[in-house]
Amino acid sequence: MQPLARLEGIKKSYPGVKALSGIDFDLLSGEIHCLVGENGAGKSTLMRVLTGATQPDSGTIYIDEKPTVLDAKTRLDHGIGIVWQELDLIPAMSVAENIYIGHEPMLSLGRIDHQILRQNTQKLLSNFDLDVSPDTRVDRLAPAQQQLVQIAKALSHNNRILILDEPTASLTNNEVANLFDLLRKLRQQGLGIVYISHRLEELTAIGDRLTVLRDGHFILTAQVASLSHNDIIKAMVGRPLAEQFPRGSRKTQAIGLEVKELGRHGEFEEISFSVNQGEVLAIAGIIGAGRSELLETLFGLRKADKGSISINGVAVNIRHPRDAVRLGLGLVPEERRESGLILNRAINDNLIYPIINRLGNILHFSRSQMRAVSDRLIKQLSIKAPSGQALAGSLSGGNQQKIVIGKWLAAGVKVLLLDEPTRGVDVNAKAEIYRLIDELAQTGVTVVVVSSELPEVLGISDRVLVIAQGRQTALLTTANTSQEEIMAFAVASKAMPQQEEA
Repeated sequence: MQPLARLEGIKKSYPGVKALSGIDFDLLSGEIHCLVGENGAGKSTLMRVLTGATQPDSGTIYIDEKPTVLDAKTRLDHGIGIVWQELDLIPAMSVAENIYIGHEPMLSLGRIDHQILRQNTQKLLSNFDLDVSPDTRVDRLAPAQQQLVQIAKALSHNNRILILDEPTASLTNNEVANLFDLLRKLRQQGLGIVYISHRLEELTAIGDRLTVLRDGHFILTAQVASLSHNDIIKAMVGRPLAEQFPRGSRKTQAIGLEVKELGRHGEFEEISFSVNQGEVLAIAGIIGAGRSELLETLFGLRKADKGSISINGVAVNIRHPRDAVRLGLGLVPEERRESGLILNRAINDNLIYPIINRLGNILHFSRSQMRAVSDRLIKQLSIKAPSGQALAGSLSGGNQQKIVIGKWLAAGVKVLLLDEPTRGVDVNAKAEIYRLIDELAQTGVTVVVVSSELPEVLGISDRVLVIAQGRQTALLTTANTSQEEIMAFAVASKAMPQQEEA
C-alpha cells in the first residue's frame, strides 16, 4: 500500500543537541500509527517536520510518494492536521470561533454565517458526546473539554492525516472511550492517524503499528499486537524498567490533614476525610467531579463556603496560597506550565522561589545558598538539564514536573497536594515521580494525589477517596479495592451501602 506520508533520513540538530539522527517513518491510509519514546526522544521534533513547523537539516518528506516541502500553508493544502499536547485555543473566543478560525462559513460582503457556524460546530461536537454550546467561551471550559474542542478544530479541516500528541492526558475513561470510537471511524474512512502517548494500555487498545524513538534515534517499527508492554518499555528506555510503583516502609503517624464537611457552592459539598503523616491518599473521580477544585480550596486558591481544615491537629484558616505555604502546604497543579512554573526563568529560580525569604530578601539573597539548594535538588530529582541556569520552559514535561515537586521539597512541606502529577510525562519520568511520592511519605509528609489513571491510583496510595458530582461517595482501603469498584463509586450520585471505610 502506498503511504500517505513518508519521512526518509530525517536529521535535525540544535546547538549542542542532535534531535533527530536519520529517522525513517511512514503513515498508511486507514491506520493508527503509534509514536512513542521518552520525553526528549525526538517525537515532537519529527512531527514538527511532518507538519512543516520545523525544516529538517537533511532528509526528504514524501506526500503520496511525491517529494514535498512543507510549511504552515502547504500542510493544510495536503490535509495534515495536528493537536499538540499544549493547547493553542484563544480563551476569550467561543468554541465555534476557535474551531473554525480562519475558515469560517461566509455570507456575502465578507460576513460570517453564524447560523451555519453554530450548526457545523454542533455536528463536530456530537462526535465526542460533548454537551457544550458552540457559543461558550473557551476559558469557561474544563481542561478536558478544551482538549476535545482542540481535536474538533483539527477535524474541521477535513484532513487526511491527523497527528494527536497526548490527546487523552486530561480525559476521563468514558471520554477516552468516545475518542477511541471516533478514531476507529476515522480509520475506517481512510485517515492516517499518528498517535503519541505515554499510556501503554492505550497503545495496545488503539494502535495498528508502533514506532519507538530513543535519544533522536530510530529503534523499531512493529505491529502493536506483536509487542508486550515490557517490550515497548525496554525499547523506549534501553533497559527493563524497575518496579513501577515502589513501596517503601511507610510508618503512618498522627493525622496530618483533616477536612470536615468542606463545601464550595456549585463545586463540591460535605467532603470529610483525614490523612495521616506518612500516608498517601488518592482522590479518584471523573472529570468535573470537583477533585481539582477541592485541592485548590485546600491551598487557598478558592474560598470554601463551609467546613473546616486542620493541619497536624490545629484548625487553620486558609484564605490565600500565602497562608497555605506558611502552614506547610504545597500544591503541584494540573496545568504545570500555566500555574506551576515560571517558564522564562531559570531552573534555579523556580526551585528556590518558595524559600527565597530564607535566603535573604527578594533583592539581596545569597546566590551561593541558592546554587547549593538548587544543585542538590537537581541531583536528587534527576532533572536532565545543561545546568541550573537553563530556562524551565526549555525542558521536557517530565523534567518540568520534577521542578514543580522540587520547589516544595526545598520548602520542606508538611502536606503535599498533587493534581494529575504524571499527566503528559513518559514512563521513566512517571516511575521517578512515583519514587518521589513514596520517599516523601516515608519521611512523614502527608500526601494527597488527584489522578484519573486508576492503575496509578491503586499503585501509589494507601487509601482512595472517591468523589462523584461534587459528593463524596466512598473512602476505600487500597489493598481491599479494585479499579472496577472505584469506577462504580465514581459514577454514583451518592454514597453506596458497600462503602468500605478505612
